[in-house]
Amino acid sequence: VNLVESGGGLVQAGGSLRLSCAASGLTFSTYAMSWFRQAPGKEREFVAAILWSGRSTRYADSVKGRFTISRDNAKNTVYLQMNSLKLEDTSIYYCAADLSNGLTSIEADYDYWGQGTQVTVSS
Repeated sequence: VNLVESGGGLVQAGGSLRLSCAASGLTFSTYAMSWFRQAPGKEREFVAAILWSGRSTRYADSVKGRFTISRDNAKNTVYLQMNSLKLEDTSIYYCAADLSNGLTSIEADYDYWGQGTQVTVSS
């Protein structure tokens, strides 16, 4: 199983980025997918999750109204559209796959993880 994130980079505060996570080696449409992030010196934290069907989503309070998670099962890809970025959004962003297909925010519930992509928000 391979999860590969892309789309990270340097952006000014207030700007936007779209992250992608391409999955292979698993039946993508049977997994819930999530995004987590880890800032320097901090623990990894939940950002957003989406069920296999895409019909239900969940967000951390810190990103509600600014970030949107979506997926394309035909392309085995999950996305994270990030708008109105803030300095505190600077982190490494990871995608993760959960076969139990819940909207869990608990890291231990996830079966597979990507290597992460760096997002840096500057002032």
